[in-house]
Amino acid sequence: MKKNIIISLLLIFVFNINFSQIDRSKQPNSGPDPEIKFGTPKTFKLKNGIQVLVVEDNKLPVVTYSLRIDRNPIIDGEKVGVSSILSAMLGNGTTNIPKDEYNEEVEFLGASVGVTFSGGSANTLTKNNDRVLELWSDAIINPLLLEEEFDKEKTKLIESLKSDVNNIDAIASRVSSALSYGKNHPYGEFTTQESLENVTFQDVVEHHKTYYIPNNAYLVVVGDVTAKGIKPVLKEKFEGWKKGKLPVNPEPSYTENVALTEINFIDVPSATQSTVIFTNNTQLKQSDEDYFAGLIANQILGGGSEGYLFKNLRDDNGWTYGAYSSLGSSRYGVSRFTAEAKVRNAVTDSTVTEIVKEISRIRTESVDPQRLKDVKAAYLGNFIFSTERASTIASFALGQRLNNLPDDYYETFIENINNVSAQDVKKAANKFLKLGNTRIIVVGRGSEVVAGLEEIGFPINYFDKFANPVAKPVFNKPIPEGLTASDVISNYINSIGGREKLEGVNTLITNGELELPAGTPQQVMLSVKQKMPNLESVKQKVLMGGQVVMEGGQSFDGETGYIQGPQGRMDMDDETISKMKAVQGIFEELYYTDKQLELINISNVDGDDAYKIKISDGSDVSYRYYSISKGYLLSVESEDKSKNVTTTNYSDFRSVDGIIFPFKLELQGQKISISEIIVNEEIKDSSF
Repeated sequence: MKKNIIISLLLIFVFNINFSQIDRSKQPNSGPDPEIKFGTPKTFKLKNGIQVLVVEDNKLPVVTYSLRIDRNPIIDGEKVGVSSILSAMLGNGTTNIPKDEYNEEVEFLGASVGVTFSGGSANTLTKNNDRVLELWSDAIINPLLLEEEFDKEKTKLIESLKSDVNNIDAIASRVSSALSYGKNHPYGEFTTQESLENVTFQDVVEHHKTYYIPNNAYLVVVGDVTAKGIKPVLKEKFEGWKKGKLPVNPEPSYTENVALTEINFIDVPSATQSTVIFTNNTQLKQSDEDYFAGLIANQILGGGSEGYLFKNLRDDNGWTYGAYSSLGSSRYGVSRFTAEAKVRNAVTDSTVTEIVKEISRIRTESVDPQRLKDVKAAYLGNFIFSTERASTIASFALGQRLNNLPDDYYETFIENINNVSAQDVKKAANKFLKLGNTRIIVVGRGSEVVAGLEEIGFPINYFDKFANPVAKPVFNKPIPEGLTASDVISNYINSIGGREKLEGVNTLITNGELELPAGTPQQVMLSVKQKMPNLESVKQKVLMGGQVVMEGGQSFDGETGYIQGPQGRMDMDDETISKMKAVQGIFEELYYTDKQLELINISNVDGDDAYKIKISDGSDVSYRYYSISKGYLLSVESEDKSKNVTTTNYSDFRSVDGIIFPFKLELQGQKISISEIIVNEEIKDSSF
């Protein structure tokens, strides 16, 4: 298999350093902590209510604008998604300038502008400031809200929801929020296809009229301007934005945690991995005295690759690509702590146990002094680096105002972090990182993970993909007495056309297209040619406006092969060639032996009961799921040497020349729609 090889060149320039005089046995002394000084923003208010904060900085000839519509979170109820649709429609031209013309001029000016339902931003060179500000303010005041754009954005959102129907990360995020806060809470409600269908174009227009008003807006200006100079410019550009009646939205309320820790399980029968999320609600504001200790406690537990969780689950056990935690805060004091990882089904229960161990560790053990020092240094390094960005300065300036922070909050930030002690960390961990009142959200294949979870001892409650309580599913149904794996394979062969029909196929051509989100300008076309016994060619073309802009693929002629990609052509390695030569024909089920097959259980694949068959081919292992009702192959899981699993799902079965083929494929979330299957058309060997 082709591997991407990235070669980095490190150029080291040495300027008059006498290394013989350096004592490497002694660690260099740290320099003084840097000073963080933004200066006090200069403020004024426009007649329409916009509150302006100006941070003057003339080091570079650029200006950055950040707009924030300040409102309490909105509960959309039966029309959840109206805000998302509106946000996607904003910033696409104005009633004065068509979309394409607008975008072309912004690009010509070398600027970036954006408008969303929560506000927007703009960045420009000082010399283009007047025109860019004019374009941006026009998009804010006079958005081009067209019904055709509404229809397009609504369709895109619906298609996105459909594509995520079995995405365990999307399910876990949705369900964990809904269970933590409640479905009728602004932080707990979620968008569904049904709620989107309820949203009309007029709803979007009214939503904009109600909530997108200047008298609850903040505008932060950072860069090469003066408050005195920018005030009349802003007054001119935004005078057309008229005041509105401020809507009344209550502040989000705090939701109590569960009385005792419990596992909330969501069964996704097609899942090859599990997403595990530990979560509990917290009451934390930036102005709280234990805020800094909370930050460091979270950083030690799961803030990065040096955190307890990462070290345990990835470095020590190799169960996941990463494991992290987060501790949220808000001006309302309503937020959550979460710790999460995505792991193989086989180690889901062990992962839960190890996360419990690490949370218990930070609550009961004093952190090692050197680790505490290193964590602070790494955290502050990232913090200091972030202050080089104008967007960060704007965020700090606004956050200071909205969260009622003292004027020297960020100037003393480094000092406050460095003052956090090991005892402070333990105290904060016990306050914010719960163990006795925690929801453990697990999304995965119940037939493979629930038995292990039950042995942990926490009560398990079951929910569907939309946080509705359900009864415990029946995971492992009994296999009919006397049924063998060979029987299942024989039934499959018969169900799709019969052995004689399949053995009569000498060539097969499959053409299809990768399904991309609506509005994507590219097309990705796929073509697979197969010829008995093992000749194969896979071609991929990326088209833009009907023109081919990229090609790639792979080919094997029975003896040698190559892979073609953006980096060029690479010959197949010996291991791949050996595997390609071992292929006996187009329909591999025709050639399985009894020794290769093992009937594992009856599993559920997207609502269809299926026989799970283990296929052993030397050191290679895969699992294939055959529908009990129809016999068709529904899904294949392939395991690599590192135990990583690749899943391919099949659907939309149709007959071609008396043989049943799937016309829809889904590979690791990528969907392929088959347009054409051609049986026994002559293919020359030179095609491979």
